[in-house]
Amino acid sequence: MIHGTHNALQDERNQSILISINDELFKREEAKISVFDSGYLVGDGVWEGVRLHDGVLVFLDQHLNRLWQASATIGMDLGMTQSELTNKVWTVLKANDMHDGVHVRIMITRGIKKTPSQDPRLTISGPNVVIIPEYKLASPDTANRGITLFTSAIRRGSPDYLDPKLNCHSKLHEVQALIQAIEAGADEALMLDINGFVSTCNATNFFMVKNGEVWTSTGQYCMNGITRKNVITLCKHHGIRVFEKDFSLYDVYGADEAFVTGTFGGLTPVIKVDGRKIGAEAPGGMTNQLTTFYSELIAQEIDRSKNV
Repeated sequence: MIHGTHNALQDERNQSILISINDELFKREEAKISVFDSGYLVGDGVWEGVRLHDGVLVFLDQHLNRLWQASATIGMDLGMTQSELTNKVWTVLKANDMHDGVHVRIMITRGIKKTPSQDPRLTISGPNVVIIPEYKLASPDTANRGITLFTSAIRRGSPDYLDPKLNCHSKLHEVQALIQAIEAGADEALMLDINGFVSTCNATNFFMVKNGEVWTSTGQYCMNGITRKNVITLCKHHGIRVFEKDFSLYDVYGADEAFVTGTFGGLTPVIKVDGRKIGAEAPGGMTNQLTTFYSELIAQEIDRSKNV
């Protein structure tokens, strides 16, 4: 079985889910989009992944704000408000009678092209909006075992050619990094920035712990992670010294513990980097503590949303 931060428990209900394509519902095997779609042709689109917990789309405002920032960055008019997109998501969730343990993937591309081309002026439709809800619970085995990382030769790019903060459909460089890691026998890839400092992983954000301090990258060359931001906020709220700073593999190899963050898996411990064991045990004490704080934050978000 594939091991990594996106390991999910098998759920047979996903075989009969309904998927929304431009407000029309399709069975899983019938959900298709044109080969002239901008996302398929040139990776021209943006996306978000949101979790449904106990009837609440947690941190939804943060995800929608990131989506709207991404669309503004690529010059794509979504043609709707955040409230309208939220209603579209709830429509497909209600159609599937979904209430808990669900991961929702929202994908918006520039639209259908007249002919295969990069040129946005050749787009002949409005944006294509695809919403895929699936029953997905992170495998507890991943959190218990932890993951291994391999430092890829593929660097996180500079903001002046493809800003790493942009949650877009163009993910080929991350795929390349992951392939290098897999071929090296690791679960996922650790990626450096253009200056050789530790940046992020191929699909998650990286944190290390040293002498009771939590370190993560400056944020200039890493994904604009919602969970990353919330973990930093939790550290500050609970009096844990947290730093967004430049640090190298030299620091990582001597870390007391390490973990990665993401919307799907939350906090996942890292047990090895480039074959070097990290810490005495995994998950480490700080990782466990922050995982508890993060679970409490989700519970607070659910309570807040239900009491509005």
